[in-house]
Amino acid sequence: MKLRVVVLGAGFGGLELSTILSETIGNRLDLTLIDRNAYFYFGYSKLDVMFGRKSSDAVHIAYSNIVKPGVKFRHETITAIDPVARRVTTQRGTYEADVLVVALGADYDIAATPGLSEGGNEFYTFHGAERLREVIPTFTKGHAIVGVTSTPFKCPPAPSEAALLLHDYLTKRGIRDACEISIIMPFGLPIPPSPDTSKALLTAFAERNINFIPKHLVRAIDPYRHVAILDDETELPFDLFLGVPKHVAPEVLINCGLTENGWIPVDRNNLKTQFAGVYAIGDVTSVGTPKAGVFAEGAAKIAAASIIAELDGVPASSPYTGAGSCYVEFGQDLVGKVDVDFFSGPKPTGSFTEPSEELVRDKKYFGSSRAARWFGL
Repeated sequence: MKLRVVVLGAGFGGLELSTILSETIGNRLDLTLIDRNAYFYFGYSKLDVMFGRKSSDAVHIAYSNIVKPGVKFRHETITAIDPVARRVTTQRGTYEADVLVVALGADYDIAATPGLSEGGNEFYTFHGAERLREVIPTFTKGHAIVGVTSTPFKCPPAPSEAALLLHDYLTKRGIRDACEISIIMPFGLPIPPSPDTSKALLTAFAERNINFIPKHLVRAIDPYRHVAILDDETELPFDLFLGVPKHVAPEVLINCGLTENGWIPVDRNNLKTQFAGVYAIGDVTSVGTPKAGVFAEGAAKIAAASIIAELDGVPASSPYTGAGSCYVEFGQDLVGKVDVDFFSGPKPTGSFTEPSEELVRDKKYFGSSRAARWFGL
């Protein structure tokens, strides 16, 4: 009998876990990988699309490229989950599993921020990034705001990257002096676990005349007055608003009882949920790491090891360390890197590698190596 595994979501976590299981137990594996999208893209590619550096087609990787022993991909939308029976229903059928892995990531509740859809823009969905590719060229003067509306949110460096890349974009167009850029963040520092990364970003902001407004959220947008309203009722006029929308767990997970306080709780040692045979990895969990692909990938390694250990009847490997590296776009064709460790010590720690052209190449390899590993490209 083959082990029936159903993986919900084909992002970093779902792809890495499926790859590990295929490579390790492919001849004993019957794995179904389900995603509502036909294409994968790296999260950072939205910035490339948003600023016109790459086309949408150039950053899409079709899931149909996946050809791995024991793995089949299904382009379907999940409509119901029974975590007790480990049964998943889609618009096309029903799947039953010995092991169910939830890797659906976080969805966006744009309506949770009044006025955002009517008077602002968001750059966290792919559609939002595509729309901004047409909107940003129309901005020629005035105040641009990059604003976070809620916590937690994916990829904590992304708002800083957007502000720095917007500076570059406006500079190349020769209109930077006619524009003001502000970034509104809920933290006291851009990257709290890494003071050195935060210091480098604050220095970059100061050098580029970007206003950093810490410890605040954007609670609403007045689309008629073109004003961002902060959590202390401060009002900031704008001519261009780039927002980070509220993140929420997918509704299908909330409806099936997997979530608590908005996200799925898991055992940090192995990423198991409270339901037997059900794991959860990545952005949809409350494990305590940032919502970023590299941490979903790390969690997938631990969950896969636990699944294999139980199949083989041997002790599981070491627990999830919560360690990961994130590349940070600093503009001017330079990339920095922050390495963060969340669980090894009494508090999260981070180290910083200065922006360089070498890290630009490293970031490209980061993407190409995973495309090769997951898709055979």
